[in-house]
Parts: sequence; structure tokens; C-alpha cells
Amino acid sequence: MFNVVRKEMQWGNAKLVLETGKIARQADGAVKVTYGETVVLCTAVGAKQPRPDVDFFPLTVNYQEKAFAAGKIPGGFFKREGRPSEKETLVSRLIDRPIRPLFHPQYRNDTQIVCTVLSHDMENDPDVVAMIGTSAALTISGLPFLGPIGAARVGYKDGEYLLNPSTEAVKESDLDLVVAGTRDGVMMVESEASELSEEIMLGAVKFGHEQFQGVLDLIIDLAEEAAKEPRDVAELPEGYDALVEKIAALGTERLTAAYAHVVKQERSAAVSAAKADIVEKLGDEVPDALKGKVSSIIKDLEKDIVRGAILKTGKRIDGRTGADVRPIMGEVSVLPRSHGSSIFTRGETQALAVVTLGTGQDEQIVDALDGEYRESFMLHYNFPPYSVGEAGRMGSPGRREIGHGKLAWRALHPLMPGKDAFPYTTRIVSEVTESNGSSSMATVCASSLAMMDAGVPLARPVAGIAMGLIKEAEDFAVLSDIMGDEDHLGDMDFKVAGTENGITSLQMDIKITSVTPDIMQIALKQARDGRLHILGEMAKALPEARGEVSGNAPTITQFSIPKDKIRDVIGSGGKVIREICEETGAKVDIEDDGSITVAHTDGAKGKQAVDWIKSIVAEPELNHIYDGKVVKAVDFGAFVNFFGARDGLVHISELAPERVKQVSDIVKEGDQVKVKVIGFDDRGKIKLSMKRVDQETGADLDAGDAE
Repeated sequence: MFNVVRKEMQWGNAKLVLETGKIARQADGAVKVTYGETVVLCTAVGAKQPRPDVDFFPLTVNYQEKAFAAGKIPGGFFKREGRPSEKETLVSRLIDRPIRPLFHPQYRNDTQIVCTVLSHDMENDPDVVAMIGTSAALTISGLPFLGPIGAARVGYKDGEYLLNPSTEAVKESDLDLVVAGTRDGVMMVESEASELSEEIMLGAVKFGHEQFQGVLDLIIDLAEEAAKEPRDVAELPEGYDALVEKIAALGTERLTAAYAHVVKQERSAAVSAAKADIVEKLGDEVPDALKGKVSSIIKDLEKDIVRGAILKTGKRIDGRTGADVRPIMGEVSVLPRSHGSSIFTRGETQALAVVTLGTGQDEQIVDALDGEYRESFMLHYNFPPYSVGEAGRMGSPGRREIGHGKLAWRALHPLMPGKDAFPYTTRIVSEVTESNGSSSMATVCASSLAMMDAGVPLARPVAGIAMGLIKEAEDFAVLSDIMGDEDHLGDMDFKVAGTENGITSLQMDIKITSVTPDIMQIALKQARDGRLHILGEMAKALPEARGEVSGNAPTITQFSIPKDKIRDVIGSGGKVIREICEETGAKVDIEDDGSITVAHTDGAKGKQAVDWIKSIVAEPELNHIYDGKVVKAVDFGAFVNFFGARDGLVHISELAPERVKQVSDIVKEGDQVKVKVIGFDDRGKIKLSMKRVDQETGADLDAGDAE
């Protein structure tokens, strides 16, 4: 019934198994990948006919984690998986980026990749497994995919590189890097690092590339037995070459002049006018079969003009050399009520970053496949249409916003102080207000300044820069601080973020088949020079974190109480802690180990809550005077609540120097009084003396023993 093909190898600390022919047989390609006990099913399907009149490749990648893979039932009312999580969105992008450039340039069929996590062993992250499965599924599908690709996760600890470290080992590692590529070179890198040097980072990329060569061999072995016949890709229509020559003749001079404009808006207007002029001059001479190709031919002409100028003259669109960074300005404290804020402007790219400091109650609870955890550092990136001068649809964050936000988060996360040193929950919102290249790296710079403005004790400022590449045969140019046009028309988007000490995040995507280590080494060196320059410019606005948090932020006090006193602070059904919060307005977090965090925007109210809690767990001192409240008057005296939850008895004989007949003649329930601890009875109950106070002014009414 089944024609199963199975290939396996020992890879790192676990066995890697590729299997096809049993599940999802109607897909063009379907491979079940097992690594350890993590299992991912990867399928690839391409439409039989190309989508008409499109000049792009319509590829969709969907990575999905099923709760049953970890033996869990989804939370919520509906008890089923809903919209993609942040992790699912990020892994979908991780898979898409290295495979997209490897499809045949003329392939225009709708293509969908679906990767479903079927089992998770809590040790091996499914992301790299899904990337390998996607490569294998495409390689056997018959679709025009010029792969395969391999992928690997690389860690770094104690001077040694680690292949596919477990999820626990990654937490202890100085590096979490995912690299993907072909036999010849690297195509994609995504990483977070603890201020590692350029040499260590490049070594990690090389190590990963070497280690997945065996995976490429395994995929090829599978394809030799299971691959389908390759599909034919529609050839270019007759007359295509003639149309290319005609468009070049009509548009080369006009587009060259348009790209001579330095200002983005002027350049965009001139380029649009040049394109419209080309289309108008073509008129009705373009055959119907070629009308859908005009736009892509013009785009190729633009690429030739821009790229050729850079390689021949060394000058870029705006007149810079390859290593030049655009003018930079950093500003802080730009919003009066925020806890920290900044505007970072680099050329025509600008980000407004705003920091809000909260308490442990503001932490994000993440229900992940490998368990629930709390996140105290959040960074949210927004890219509104006005940032590029457009009117567009506003909605929930898309894959781009989530991906760019996570990249900036990775760049800053290694420098964040621990909860012991900084007990706040930190949320950054980056609003990209202008964009002409690398708004994610502007977000890194703006967020670093905003956190320092808020008083977050970052160890060092963090900056980021985006590098580009123009490569024709053996000739190439590496570009620092690329603009939008250089990104669209270039061959590489290489983002590097870090401090003066080293790299904290690195992301690379390319549009050609691979990038050599030599080019990466040049790009990393040039990126370091650019990063140090940007850090110097940022220091003009604020060189280091402010000595204390913003006055607009809550004041947080941390202390510990004995574990056996936690129940006294919480009270029956939470009565005591609820009263403290309602009375003072403070936020109080109590951990199982007795750690307590009290936060309040009013310092005096926060101190009141702290003193209240401490009074509950502390023991009253003999002969010490305390504020109290009469909770009950009885024939033989008055019960007074004092020192938090403590109760004591003022015997009728202690109420006044003279003998009284009725306790209610002296005090009544609810009266505020002052009491002194005068002893303990045989059962350990507290004995008090008391003096009355004026209920409105608090003035002494008695001069009794409590004085």
C-alpha cells in the first residue's frame, strides 16, 4: 500500500530520519522528519498553472505547532489552536528566507509550504527540523527548486562551538545561531549573542555550514529514490529579448537621470515618471503575451543602472562611498509623560521609541509548546504606511512587524539587567515614523537610547547597522547603512547589532545562491566600523543610562519575608493582601520563596504598603508604642488591632486612671488609638495599655501609660 523511502544518519547528539511515501501522499512533496523525538511533517504543493500577470513568486510558508505534540490541550474557551503565535510566525519567516531565492526565476505558480509539528521532545527545537524537512519536501516534489539547502543551530560555550544544542543548553550558551545554505555557501543567518567578536561569529557560521553538509547528502540520497519528475517551467515568450532591448533604449538615460536625485521623494517621483514614460512610449506595440513582463523588465533595468554605477564608480545613489553612514541625530526625553523616550534619525530613516516600566503583574505569560513562561522584556515594532509616504491599510502586526521587532529584541536582550538588579517589566514600542532602509536597526538604536533615558541600567549602549552587497561575477561591493533602493536592488541584507565590545545579534538574507566567508568577513569588519561610528553619535544624546528611573515610573521596593509568614500577608481568601492593595493603591507581588515586590507611583503610599507588610511578619516589641484601631469593645476591656494583623487586649483596668463602669464610656468600635505592649499572658496573648486620640486631629486626649 505504501512505497516508503527512509534515510537516516547520526547528527550531533541525536539521529536524523527522513521518511516519505506514507503520509500526505497527494502533496507534491511530503517528508516526515524526526530528530531525537521531535517530529515535523513538511509538505510542498505548487499550483499546476502559473498565476497570470504577476511579476513575483507567490510563495507562502506556514509553520504550525500542534498542542498535542507536547501532550497538551490548548487553553481558552474553544480548546483548539487559533491564530499563529509569535514563534510560529518567526519560524515561518526562518523557513521562507533561504528557500525563496532558489526557485527558478521564471516560476510564477502559487506554492505553499506547510510544516506541522507532530511531536516535541522538549530538547530539540522543531525550527531547524522544519527547515530540513522543507528542503527535502521541495527536493523530491518536482517543483523547480534549485536546492537542497541544509540548516543547523550553533551554540558557543567555554570556547567551543556546539552543534544543535538542546533547549536547556541554549539558555546557558553565549550564542544561539541558526544558519542555512547550500553546498557552496551560506544563504541565511539568524542569531542572538552575548557580545561576541566578529571572528567568533564568523567561525560559528562556518561551523554550521560544515556541519550540515551531511544533511545535504541525506536529502540527495532520499531524492534519488523518491523524487518526482521535474516540472517544466514556461519559457519566455517569443519577442522577449527584443522587448528588453527596446525598453533599455527608451529608459536607460531617463532612469539614470532619475536615480541621480539624492532626496528619496524626488528620486521616487522621477523614477515613477520615467517608468510611466517608458510604458507610454511602448504604447500598444507590446504583444499580449509580453504585457505582464514589462514591469519586471523595467525593474531589471533599474538594477543594472544602480548596480553598475556602484561597481564602476564606487559612488552610491546618494553620493556616499561604500563605507559611509548617513547623517545621524539622537534625541532623548522627547515625550513629557513617558518613562523614557527617544527619536533616532539616520538619513531618511527615523524611529520613535517609547519605554514603559511596569511590575511583575505586567509580565507577558507565554504558553509555548515546551511550557509556559513569563517574559519581562518586550519590544513591539510598528511600521505605519505614512513612514514611506503612502496611504495604506492599518491592522494587526504582520509577519514583517513581528520579525523586525524580534530582531531588535535579540539585539538588546543580552544587555538587559537581571530581575534581581532591575525588578521592572520593560516594554518598548518603536514607531517607525520615516523609512528609507533598515528601520529595524534604527529601532535598536532608538530603543537603546530610550531605555537609558528611562533609567534602565543597560551595561552598554547598543547600535545596529544594515549592510548590503552588489555582486556581479567576481566583482563585488559591500555597502554600509543601505537605503531602501539598495536593499531592493542589491544581493544581500546583512544586519549587525552590538556594543563596542561585540555582536549581540546578526541576521543575513541574500537573493543570490550563496555568499562566501570572505565576503562575510569584509561585511563584518565594515559593519563594526559603522557600528562604532553610530555609537559615538548616540553618545552625543546620552552616553549612559541615567542614575535612577524616571519619576513617572512606579517606585519598586523588593524585600523578603519568612516563607511561613506568606499566609499571614495574604490572609484568608486573600483578604489581607487585597486590603493592603485597596488601601494604598500599591501593586504587590509575592513569590513562593517569600520574595515580595511592592510598586507604586506615589512613593509615600508605596512605603505605607511596605511598612504594612513588614508589620504583619514582624513581632511587636515590649514597651513600644503603635497606632491601633478598636475592633471590639467588651465588658472587660477593648480588643485593638495594631501592627498589621496583630490583636491585643486593653484590660478595663488599663483604660483610665480612675475606675470606669462601662468600656463604651471610654472607647467604641472603630476608634483610632495609640497602644503600648506591656506584656503577654500565659497563652502568649498580647496585653496592651492605651491612650485615646482625637479622631479628627489625632491629638492626644490622655496622658496614660501609652505615653
